Amino acid sequence: MTVFYLVQHAEKERQPGDPGLTELGRRQAARTAGWVQQVGVHAIVCSPLRRARETAWSIASETGLRVREDARLRERMNWDGSQRMEDFLADWAATVKDRNFVPACGDSSHDAAERFRACLVELTKEPGPVALITHGGVTVDLLRTLIGDGAVPVELIQHGVPSCAITTLDGLSIVDIASVAHLE
Repeated sequence: MTVFYLVQHAEKERQPGDPGLTELGRRQAARTAGWVQQVGVHAIVCSPLRRARETAWSIASETGLRVREDARLRERMNWDGSQRMEDFLADWAATVKDRNFVPACGDSSHDAAERFRACLVELTKEPGPVALITHGGVTVDLLRTLIGDGAVPVELIQHGVPSCAITTLDGLSIVDIASVAHLE
């Protein structure tokens, strides 16, 4: 089986649209790059959103690997300023509570998990390990689909995945969830 490292993007700027990384985020990405190089990743695939691309480029600069983008790794919802923040947050909460709820802009939790899972199934043909730079919401969606709501740590469902946390999968089997040990 292919080993997958699902890397939460580094800390992003707090603004609508497609923000880049903060200075702290760039340092987190650099530390994550060192870890990724040590575990012998063979491929880097990332979400097309800027915060994920910048994290992936940092890792690629350390490893010498090429970055491939895959839209299936994008976040469930991305606030672009087209709706009021209160409405966006209400839709986000609704997608967490009801995994079939389709928000005004974005995907249901189930749909987001399925597109992520389909990406992983396709990538099992890659010689591993593979680093996938993605987002917290869609990573939690995938975990909820693979192991069930009761097995996913409540703090991840309620508060999200920490910046640059790494979730390890062996194929579609969970090995470790949201580790930040490499950042310490």
